[in-house]
Amino acid sequence: MIGKEDLPHMIARGELPHGKISQRFEGYRYGDVNVSFFLVDSPPGKGALLHFHPYEEIFITLEGEATFTVGDDTIVASAGQIVVAPAGVPHKFVNSGTGMLRQVDIHPSGRIQQTDIPEHE
Repeated sequence: MIGKEDLPHMIARGELPHGKISQRFEGYRYGDVNVSFFLVDSPPGKGALLHFHPYEEIFITLEGEATFTVGDDTIVASAGQIVVAPAGVPHKFVNSGTGMLRQVDIHPSGRIQQTDIPEHE
């Protein structure tokens, strides 16, 4: 972990923990910064499962197209658009385009706090 005394500090993207479609920055690991985010690189048809947080989540679409479900709403976002999921509201997204989806998913918390919701088909 990096302490506040070590800031400013540069972190290479490759140093971040990897998931299937994203890399995770959690602020508590880097000088106890009070923000976290995912750097998403998702192929068509992939995305995040239904979940919610005790805070808002802000999605910045950089490239591609994503279909978001936020509560009862369905939102299609493309490059340059921003979607906000309110605190406590279940949400998910899928890359609904034909190319890669690149986005930044911001969590206004030093730790990502997520509750997954099982979906039945």
